[in-house]
Amino acid sequence: MFKQFVHSLQGDEIYMLLSLFIFLAFFIGATIAMLRMKKSHLEYMSDIPLNEENANSN
Repeated sequence: MFKQFVHSLQGDEIYMLLSLFIFLAFFIGATIAMLRMKKSHLEYMSDIPLNEENANSN
């Protein structure tokens, strides 16, 4: 079935399918990377914007 679908694609449809696969691969990869991170690293990264030690006062 997938083979028939690929053979019926014309012109720009191949680019749309390729962009969909790239989009899905990126977000699946980002999700896997996020799930594999240590909880301590995530807590450290979430506290960075609230950290007063390195704040610049203008």
